Amino acid sequence: MTNLLLIESPGKLRKLSQILGQGWIVKASMGHIRELASDGEDALGFDLEGDRIPCRYEARGARGKQVIQELKQAVKQASQVYIATDPDREGETIGWHLQQALQLKNPYRVTYSEITPQAVRAAIAKPKRLDQALIDAGRARDCLDKLVGYKGSKHVVWKLNNGAKSMGRVQSAALHLICQREQEILNFNTQDYWSVWVEYKEGFKAFYRQPKTAPKTAAKTTAKPADQPSDSGDEKAAPESDRVSTQAEADRLVAIAKTQPHSVVSIEGKTTTQSPPPPFITSSLQQVAGAKLKFSPDKTMKVAQSLYESGHITYMRTDSVMLAESFRQAVRDYLQANDPDNLPTKATSFKANAQAQEAHEAIRPTNIQAIPDSLNISGDEAKLYNLIWNRTLASQCAPAQLRKTLVLTQSGEIQWEARGQILLFPGYTRYWNNLSADSQLPNLKPQQPLTLTTAQADQKQTQPPPRYTEPKLVQLMERKGIGRPSTYAPTIKTLKDRTYVELLKGKFLQPTNLGMDLDRALAQLLPT
Repeated sequence: MTNLLLIESPGKLRKLSQILGQGWIVKASMGHIRELASDGEDALGFDLEGDRIPCRYEARGARGKQVIQELKQAVKQASQVYIATDPDREGETIGWHLQQALQLKNPYRVTYSEITPQAVRAAIAKPKRLDQALIDAGRARDCLDKLVGYKGSKHVVWKLNNGAKSMGRVQSAALHLICQREQEILNFNTQDYWSVWVEYKEGFKAFYRQPKTAPKTAAKTTAKPADQPSDSGDEKAAPESDRVSTQAEADRLVAIAKTQPHSVVSIEGKTTTQSPPPPFITSSLQQVAGAKLKFSPDKTMKVAQSLYESGHITYMRTDSVMLAESFRQAVRDYLQANDPDNLPTKATSFKANAQAQEAHEAIRPTNIQAIPDSLNISGDEAKLYNLIWNRTLASQCAPAQLRKTLVLTQSGEIQWEARGQILLFPGYTRYWNNLSADSQLPNLKPQQPLTLTTAQADQKQTQPPPRYTEPKLVQLMERKGIGRPSTYAPTIKTLKDRTYVELLKGKFLQPTNLGMDLDRALAQLLPT
């Protein structure tokens, strides 16, 4: 008896053939084999008939025809067919097209989120049937994409006669975000302001603070965990004073600082905890790889695909921060053996975004014992695996503990503020350091006199909001619900390929004149 396993990517063929062994044939569809036909009104390939939408499909080019013929021959050799396309909506839809094109009767459906012997054999042992709800969702999205893309392109974009080639349901929304930010930059009016500060012989710097209407309350010894730092690599602004709007006022403050004695008003200290970040999902992986490795979203996904096909990581298109219970226990065992101080009292779990579908696990190593230096990989794969391994391990570690200090000083009626932060216990930051560097303040006492060494006002200018980097745009698309994990990278790639946007200084997404023209035309047509 011969079984046939149908998969998408040829990169998985060798690994899966080794796992399944004799009695199995493994064949790849190379992704989509069929698509909506280019016929009918506006070449949509479907008709809108009340509450029904009859669709017509055809092989996707010459390659699609060839693959279908080759797979039909493989089907003739098999007694049972298993469809193991990717475990997401698109994979389910590709599986349905395989069933239809190859005329399969009741094929088995198997899904796994990692290409390991245990996961693959477990999936084969408990096969399912194709999920019609996911198929319907995938087919509906294909129709919607073509309805927006084809009709909009033909009746709106092409009529502009400016070289624009297309619009799209996700593509145009992403372009609008970039153009909207560009318009904010163009409309921005720069204003001068002054940052006033003092420096003391005791060894610290303090910044001018405007008088508060209500007195500060004393700090508690504990505080709730701080918000997670951004994955998109946003640079933290340098500390400065409350803004002073005129040179005269800045000079007045500096004069008071130089002529009036200084002393400590109050010292507030609190111990806070910083929780570990969640393991990677598609968007956060693209953000971090962009910020730390300078990978484009498209490159990140190609490298992750290679790691997945080699069996090193789990499936890389996911919006779930969940980790399997067995894997979390494996991480706890690893920490117990290698870093027991970092083992939390109970396993860590995370709450997903409200829009997350959570079809499968977060992106993680298939084996936490496979530390980065132990794998036979190099180059970009090694760099990305190192991020994934460290982020995953960090997510299951104990929180970091910080001692934060706020010192208020005074000269005349003016108050100055200094902030310090010391890492008391590194916790998860041993593997994933997303905290700012320590800034330690000297030991001080209330009413302690201070010796001024410098008082100065730095003239500055307000800056327009920055253009988006690719990681920042991915973060924004996710937050606004534009696209899904599988569409972030190809959407940004399309915008660049269509020359609607370009990379400024190799980093920032700037719309071209063509992109701005197209966005203005769509803004007039479409409601906001």
